[in-house]
Amino acid sequence: MGGAWLSMVAESADVELVGLVDLDLDAARRQLAERGHADVAVGTDAVALAEQTGATAVLDITVPGAHHPVTTAALFAGLPVLGEKPCAATLAQSLSLVAAAEVTDQLFMVSQSRRWNPQLWAYRDLLRGLGAVGLLQTDFFKAPHFGGFRDEMAHPLLVDMAIHQFDMARFLLGAEPVSVTCEEWNPTWSWYAGDASATAVFEFAGGARYVFNGSWCAPGAETSWNGAWRAGGEKGSALWDGDHEPTVDVADEGTAVPEPGARLPHDGIAGALAVFVEALRTRTTPQSEVHENVLSQAMVEAAVESAAVGHRVQLDDVLTRAWEQAVAEERREDVREQLRSWTSVRTALGG
Repeated sequence: MGGAWLSMVAESADVELVGLVDLDLDAARRQLAERGHADVAVGTDAVALAEQTGATAVLDITVPGAHHPVTTAALFAGLPVLGEKPCAATLAQSLSLVAAAEVTDQLFMVSQSRRWNPQLWAYRDLLRGLGAVGLLQTDFFKAPHFGGFRDEMAHPLLVDMAIHQFDMARFLLGAEPVSVTCEEWNPTWSWYAGDASATAVFEFAGGARYVFNGSWCAPGAETSWNGAWRAGGEKGSALWDGDHEPTVDVADEGTAVPEPGARLPHDGIAGALAVFVEALRTRTTPQSEVHENVLSQAMVEAAVESAAVGHRVQLDDVLTRAWEQAVAEERREDVREQLRSWTSVRTALGG
């Protein structure tokens, strides 16, 4: 993702690229030279390079294991951060970053790039016209041969991919998850070391169910990377194949057919950057700000736990255990005290 972000940022009219950080300085210089930006400063420390260049924000596109230290350092240096998903390597570390954002009063937004898909927003508009939604489901079937770390992950589909669909479901339903029952498995022909197939059923506040059914080793008749979606509501159903315009079918001919609203002017990681910049300029809180984003990662950890224990898992239990772990592992006393001040994790995230 580093190369994709670098190309997009270098071409953006909203920001100026002033520095590139990498532990391998030669790699950083090669990336810049290939894009015609050989004069951009490089360094191995984000805060030091920001001070040197006068940077006013940091894009944390490191590997997940580095998200927590890199983002924490930037926030405490007075730098707002736009980071790649997941928020951090663990839910506990993500809660630490929530508290760090509170202590520093700096913006930390997570780039859930699919949140900015214009067709997704149109689909949400259609769902709102169907009244109460009882069931939302995603079919996700792909057969990518990535090579590298994904092939060795314990839960490649749930941990590396499903967070996108889980986050999209929260956005579409406008509600938060309560519990999950999940099974995962690995077909005999799978080229992944870990389970590459899963089915998860989430209960959401208000009673709606969200069903994710997917596989990363499903050759033939593959779906969109966004997944194929169906929603059933009190007035009808809405479909979205993930790549084209969503459709709606109302049950009563006398019912007005809902229409999509205005289209977003941006998409993908470019959309995430545009939203981040606008939030900084207007001093507003954007979607996917760390408080709002964490529950998407909590859905992943809860689904993995449910598959391991073989029964339904409550999201509040997962959040509480992650909070306890965050308090125990936190090295900064100010962040630890902020974590301890929370009356509940749900309340803190909702606030």
